[in-house]
Amino acid sequence: MRRKKRKTVKMKFPNKSLLLATFAACIGGSFQYGYNVSIINAPTKHVQEFINQTWTVRYQTGIAEDALTLLWSIIVSIFTLGGLVGVSVGGTLSIKLGRKGTLLTNNILAITAALMMGLSYGTGSFELIIIGRLIIGVNAGVGLIVQPLYLTEIAPTAIRGLLGMGTYVFLTGGILTGQVMGLKELLGREEYWPILLSTTAIPAIMQLLTLPWFPESPCFLLIDRGDDEGCKKAIKQLHGAANCEKEMEEIENERNNLVGISAKKPWELFADRDMRWQLITIMLLNAAEQLNGINAIYFYTDYVFRQAGIPNDKISYATVGTGACECLTVLTRGLLIERLGRKVLIIGGYTLMSICCILFTLTMTLQETSSVFPYLSMACIFAFILSFGLGPGAVTNILIVDLFTQKSRPAAYMIAGSINWTSLFLISMSFPFIVIHLQQYCFLVSMGICTMVAIYFFFFIPETKNKTFLEIQNEFKSRNKKKGSSTDDSGMTLLASSG
Repeated sequence: MRRKKRKTVKMKFPNKSLLLATFAACIGGSFQYGYNVSIINAPTKHVQEFINQTWTVRYQTGIAEDALTLLWSIIVSIFTLGGLVGVSVGGTLSIKLGRKGTLLTNNILAITAALMMGLSYGTGSFELIIIGRLIIGVNAGVGLIVQPLYLTEIAPTAIRGLLGMGTYVFLTGGILTGQVMGLKELLGREEYWPILLSTTAIPAIMQLLTLPWFPESPCFLLIDRGDDEGCKKAIKQLHGAANCEKEMEEIENERNNLVGISAKKPWELFADRDMRWQLITIMLLNAAEQLNGINAIYFYTDYVFRQAGIPNDKISYATVGTGACECLTVLTRGLLIERLGRKVLIIGGYTLMSICCILFTLTMTLQETSSVFPYLSMACIFAFILSFGLGPGAVTNILIVDLFTQKSRPAAYMIAGSINWTSLFLISMSFPFIVIHLQQYCFLVSMGICTMVAIYFFFFIPETKNKTFLEIQNEFKSRNKKKGSSTDDSGMTLLASSG
C-alpha cells in the first residue's frame, strides 16, 4: 500500500504587523537577557574599585581580596538566581495575565532594577547593585519563558520555526549591544559605569511603547479565554484576512483535543508517561545549552582570551567579536531552520562544537611554540560560537514549543527554564575552577556534553519541521507506547503522513 506524502508547506515571508509584533516582544525579552549577560563584563574593575572605596569609608579599612572576589561573584551570579525565580513564576503569570500582559507587567522589574543600579554610586551602596542584578534576573527569567510562548503562538505553522528564532536573534543582538556599549569609547570609562548599568531601562521602555499596539496570542485567546472573536481579530491583524479561516481551524482543532483538560502543573508533566520523551529531551537540551560552555565564554571572556594568550589591549575588541559571531548566524539561520529542520541543526551544531573543543585544546597546548597559536585559539572560540548559533542556539526554544500542546506548554517552559538557569548558575560558579584544574583541557568537558546530545538526537528524536502541534504529539505518543513492542502499521503510517 502506497503511503501518502504530505505536501511541503511553502515558507511565506511574514507580513509587517507580525514582524513588528515580534520586535515589540523580543526587545524587552531575550534582548534584555542578552544585554544583561554581557554588560556586566566591561565595568568589572570599576565596580570592584567602588566596592573597595565604599568599604573603606564605612569601616576605615580596605576590603580583603577574598571578600572583594566573593562580592563580585555574588553580583555576577545572583542574576542567574533571579532568573530561576523568574521561570518559577513565569508560566503561572502567562496563564493568569496572558502572554502579552505578562511581558508588559514584567517591565516594571527592569525599570526598578535600572534605578537601583544607577543610584548605587550616588548613595554609596554596592548592595543596590546586588539587589538590582537580582531583580533584573527575575525579569529575564520571566521574559525568556513568556516571550517564546508569545512568538510561536502568533506565528503561522509554516513559519513557526522562523519566527520563534526571533528569541535567539534578539538574544545575540542584546549580547553584542552590551559588549559595544561597554567599550571605553562609549560607556566603558570609569565615570560612566552607573549609567551603563542603568541603560537596562531602555529596552523596557521601548517594549512599553510598542507592544500595546499588537494583540494577545490567538492561541491564548481561543483556548484559555474562549474568546472566538478576539482570536479571529488577532489572526487578521497578525496574518492577514486571507489566512484567517485556516489558522482558526488549526487552533480550534487543538482546543477540541484539549476539551476537559486543564493547564498542567510541572509535577503533572513528570507523572505523565505520554510526556516522557518530550521531558527528557527539553531537560537535556536546556542543561546542555549552558553546560556546553557558551555562556562561560561570555561571563569570563576576558579571562578566556587572556588564557589563550591574546594581548591585553586587543581583548576588549576580541570580546565584541564573540557577539558579532553570533549575530552573523542570523543571516543564514532563518533559511536553514525551515529547510534543514530542527534535528539536523541540533546534531550538526553540537558535532561542530565538539570538533571546535578538540581544536581549541590543541591550540592551547601548543600556544608557547608559536605566536600564531593564540590567534588560532581565538578562531576556535569564534567557530564554536558560530556552530552554537546556527544549531542549538536557534532551535532549543523552538523545540520546547513544538513538543508540547497549549495546556502543557507553560509548565514545560517552567521546567526547561529552571534547568537552564540552574545550569547557568553552576557553570558560572564552577568554570574558573575547571580552568584552574584542567588548564588547557578545560573545554574537553564541553566536548563530552556536545557529543552526548548529538548522539541522543540522532537515535531518539524525530523531526518536527512543518508539523502541527497535534501531529507532533501523536508521533511522540506512538513512540512512548511502543517501547518494548514491535512497530505497528498505524504508527508507521502516521510517521509517513506527517513527514
